[in-house]
Formats: sequence, structure tokens, C-alpha cells
Amino acid sequence: MADAASHSGPLHVAIIMDGNGRWATAKGLPRVAGHREGAKAVRRAIEAAVTNGVRYLTLFAFSSENWQRPAGEVQDLTFLLKHYLRSELAELHAEGVQLKVIGERERFGPALAKELEEAERKTANNKRLTLVLALSYGGRAEIVAAARRAITAGMKPEDLTEQNFSDFLFTAGIPDPDLVIRTSGEQRVSNFLLWQLAYAEIWFTKVLWPDFCAQHFAMALEDYAGRERRFGARPI
Repeated sequence: MADAASHSGPLHVAIIMDGNGRWATAKGLPRVAGHREGAKAVRRAIEAAVTNGVRYLTLFAFSSENWQRPAGEVQDLTFLLKHYLRSELAELHAEGVQLKVIGERERFGPALAKELEEAERKTANNKRLTLVLALSYGGRAEIVAAARRAITAGMKPEDLTEQNFSDFLFTAGIPDPDLVIRTSGEQRVSNFLLWQLAYAEIWFTKVLWPDFCAQHFAMALEDYAGRERRFGARPI
């Protein structure tokens, strides 16, 4: 990877990686082929994030709704996740990438959940980029789980604030995304980081995820740079 540029853009970029299946269908290929190509786009996105000085990159890799897909496709996605973790972890670690996983990882079974935990532990001290993988993740479920954790921790309703509630989310300690990218032309957030995206800028592109490259990443950053972020305040 190239060295990170000095930070002048978004600190945290989140991506809804959409269009793998449509990419494969358009080429007359099985859907798993699209997911394989999508994994290559993940590598390009990580490299682009580092090059552009992004410090946090969150990828919506597997939603809680994805479990409703045909069993064969779920199996393919799970296999690709295992393959990616085993084939890429050493290089990501060597390049200073810290891995964090948010979501209900236990749904993937104890063996894979343990691998994910070990990957987090191995890369915990890396500082170049924090790569957050949202796996078996749903925004509403995260908020409900956070509320339950707050109750279990003994929080009194009158003591609960937006700030300390964030400490119970999967993303505790991670700054909210500044920019969200969604590929494939769809224009919705699809139950992704519902709490954290309150004031994020959103950039939509018709490019299917397997075709997403550094140029598209740069286009999103350029568009972001031209926006005025007001965080709910009225313009002066």
C-alpha cells in the first residue's frame, strides 16, 4: 500500500457494498462469482482509504437480512468470508491495519467466531487504518442490543444520554462515519449504522461493487470536500 496522505478529508468512510449479484447476472455467471469479484474490490477500497488518509473504513459485508437468502448463497458467502480472513489477514496485519468486527458474529458458528476474535486480537495494536467489518449486522438490532446492555449495566433512565448510550453500541470508541458510499444505484441506507449515520454525508453511485475502484473512491472524496457540513445548524 502507498503511505497515507495527510488527513484533509473524512476521518471515517463507511461503504454499503451492493451489486455483486447483479454484476454476476449481467455477465451470465453464478452469484458467487460476483461475491468473489467483490472481495477484490474490498482490497482496492482498503488501499484507497490508506492512500487518502482515511483512518476508519467500515464495510457492510453481511447484513442480518442476508440470512434470508437461499442456503447455498449464504454458504458461499460464509466460505468467502473464511477464505478472505485466512488469505488476507497476514498482509493486512503487516500493513498496519487493525480489524474490528461488529454484528452478531456468533451466528456464523463458534469456529468462525473464534477466528474473527483472534484476528481482532492479532491486529489490535495496528494504527494505520481501522477496518470495521459489519457481519450479520443490523442497525435496529444494534440499538436494541445497546439498550439491553445499558439496562444490564445498571444505567438509570435519567442518567442515559446520547453520549453515554453510544458506549453500549457495537461501535463504541469508533467515531461516527463522515461519509457513506453506496454502490449499485440504490439510494437507501438499508438498516446500516442507523444511530451513527445521523449527520453523515451520503454519496450514491450506479457502479456495481465488483467494479468499484480507487477512482470511484476519489470521486466520492472530491464530492464530500465540496459539501458544507452543518450538523443540523441553520446556515448563517
